Amino acid sequence: MTRATVIGAGVAGLCVASELVARGCAVTVFDPVPQPGPHHCSWWAGGMLAPFCEGEAAEEPVVRLGQQAAGWWERQGVSVTRRGTVVVTLNRDRRELDRFARRTEGHTRLDAAALAALEPDLAGRFDQALHVTDEAHLDPRAALRHLRARLEGDGVSFVAEPGRGDGLTFDCRGLAARDAFPDLRGVKGEMAVLRAPDINLSRPVRLLHPRFPLYVVPRADGHFMLGATQIESDDRRRRVRSVLELLSAAYALHPVFGEAELVEIGADARPAFPDNLPRLIRRGETIHVNGLFRHGFLLAPALARMAVDMACDRGKPEFYHADHG
Repeated sequence: MTRATVIGAGVAGLCVASELVARGCAVTVFDPVPQPGPHHCSWWAGGMLAPFCEGEAAEEPVVRLGQQAAGWWERQGVSVTRRGTVVVTLNRDRRELDRFARRTEGHTRLDAAALAALEPDLAGRFDQALHVTDEAHLDPRAALRHLRARLEGDGVSFVAEPGRGDGLTFDCRGLAARDAFPDLRGVKGEMAVLRAPDINLSRPVRLLHPRFPLYVVPRADGHFMLGATQIESDDRRRRVRSVLELLSAAYALHPVFGEAELVEIGADARPAFPDNLPRLIRRGETIHVNGLFRHGFLLAPALARMAVDMACDRGKPEFYHADHG
């Protein structure tokens, strides 16, 4: 395979293009907008490379393959912070922390003093926590921009209008590919970005709650990304209720968030198949790469490698799905 075409320049498309370039292919990427931005579902991601935490609800391949993600992103030159994840819960919800600990691995339990040593600004807030040590996070928007710039530097052509491609085509359109897959559904996620310079967190913090779970991901210059909503809908409108829930949970994590500046609110729908696992499907000269659900930055590197292996006739990859369409 010497030439290939990729449709879509979100996280899946850029990862596939990167794997193709690494194997010496000339690549053209079709994307309607000249730079990564809000039209990409991955623009709204949290950027947590947290396979062990995701294992609380996700299938085994997410945990196993997700452990490869941080290294892959680092090899692309993306800045990755490897400080793990802290998991806490309010005292009244202690059973949530115990349940999470039973369902996950790779963590150590912290008492109040150990948590204060790890995250001083959480001192006195929680008497127990979990530290999931071998996890990481990145800034998804910076990662998308970096990957696209690197690909352009490697000679990849980005064009706005799809045309006749050369060689195999990799369809990475996400939810837009429902014209090809009726069982592809949207799972809405909502987020907020706060500027709170009076608190410092050096790693993502997950606040467990039976109704309103929250994750807080630190970004540069005192900014924090809040997320956790997962709604069975492809409606991209931003809901007042979700914003209230996110902000209330952030305030419960630390009252200083009540004085934060609300910088941004966003929402998008993530593509998912019924089993919430990705799929690789070949139809003629097109390989469909889709269904990353809430694991875009975590699973896209492994899925991209499998897709290119599949194109090179190296057998059926793990996420191969027979085409019944």
